[in-house]
Amino acid sequence: MVRLSRRAWLHRTMGAGAALGSGLWAPNAAVADDDDGGEKRCGVALPLPHTTAGPFGPLHFYFPGPIDGSASPTDATGTHPEGRDPSTITNFDGFVGGVDMNFSGMARDRKTGVEAPYTFHTDSRFMIGDFIASDQSRHKGAFAFL
Repeated sequence: MVRLSRRAWLHRTMGAGAALGSGLWAPNAAVADDDDGGEKRCGVALPLPHTTAGPFGPLHFYFPGPIDGSASPTDATGTHPEGRDPSTITNFDGFVGGVDMNFSGMARDRKTGVEAPYTFHTDSRFMIGDFIASDQSRHKGAFAFL
């Protein structure tokens, strides 16, 4: 069994993410097989109309919390009378799975040896089902929000 430090794991996964991620940041048109065995371009999934302020501009998602939109400690933006959609795309009919986790650990400066506690939070979701895309047609797809 090979043991990796968190730092080594992060460097390896970030390297893979940088190599693969450049095309993953923007939505891309899906390709579907048509009845003749060829391919045709599909419309792209449309984001939720709701936006949450992000560090680089608005993001189309709700923080985790009750679907009815009531107050939640996981959503500092308050209540949402319209409810909270756990999906990140609009016109979606399918299954949404999600996890909202907090982690903690101890960090050590490798030069000075000084240690300090740290925490981080992750909100990850996946969706699989039918959606009405930008071409106004119904499509099947799978999506992830990490």
